[in-house]
Amino acid sequence: MSIDRARDPLTNPRAERVRKVAALARRAVRAREGLFLVEGPQGVREAVRHRPDLVRDVYVDLDAAERFPEILDDARAAGLFVHPASPQVLAAMGDAATSQGVLAVCRMLDVPLSEVLATSPGTLAVLAHVRDPGNAGTVLRCADASGADAVVLTAASVDLYNPKVVRSTAGSLFHVPVVVGPPVDEVISAAHDAGMITHAADGTGEVLLGGADLTSRHAWVFGNEAWGLEPEVRDACTDVVRVPIHGRAESLNLAMAATVCLYESARRRPGDRGASSSRGGPGSSSGAHGPVDAGGAPSTVPV
Repeated sequence: MSIDRARDPLTNPRAERVRKVAALARRAVRAREGLFLVEGPQGVREAVRHRPDLVRDVYVDLDAAERFPEILDDARAAGLFVHPASPQVLAAMGDAATSQGVLAVCRMLDVPLSEVLATSPGTLAVLAHVRDPGNAGTVLRCADASGADAVVLTAASVDLYNPKVVRSTAGSLFHVPVVVGPPVDEVISAAHDAGMITHAADGTGEVLLGGADLTSRHAWVFGNEAWGLEPEVRDACTDVVRVPIHGRAESLNLAMAATVCLYESARRRPGDRGASSSRGGPGSSSGAHGPVDAGGAPSTVPV
């Protein structure tokens, strides 16, 4: 289905509607409005296809409408508002350096931790004080691809709705439940109370990844890019696990280490659910302690 040319396109980049959408790049505005931006065809496609209940408006320029007709088809089938706009308007609305011609405004989607734990999840990915938007979004995308049941962004982590985080998830944000804001110690305690074990991913770990219990219901706890996990967090977890490095690389960064850990969980998941995920999503500084190292020494985890 092509764009509806009968509707007057938005052409003024300084219009009030454009300014209001562009303002969602700021955290305070997102919090006040309960809305966030989704930019680019992949993110918008997944939003309108999997969570149309969250989509308030879709904006698209003529070129993008011709290149991605399936987005318009899904949006209109769901009864969503599709607004034609000029490339200049799309560029003014978005946060990305280069507009891809399609953008959506969505309602926030995070869920309470208690709601996630009530489903008896098999695998959780907990991001403790992770500050880099690209890392957070990439881990969420990996959690989706590997079949993890939910992601938790603890207090002091990057905002889930930061436009860079949203873009980095490549649409996986709309596939996996995400919890936002609880303190990491409360997450670990609640996971234990729910019958889960917790694995701190850290280069100081005495347990190698191959020896970790990944058949029981478990939560991976991944730390900050610069300093990893604080000692009290490691101590609170069931065990501390490191990924062995067999070559001469000093370390893996946070997103790579999380990918290795989550896919190992998928490989050993009872019933081998990781071999063929039912979700089927699209394919993908230094510090004292990081998630992986070469032999027990603290690793460097670049941002």
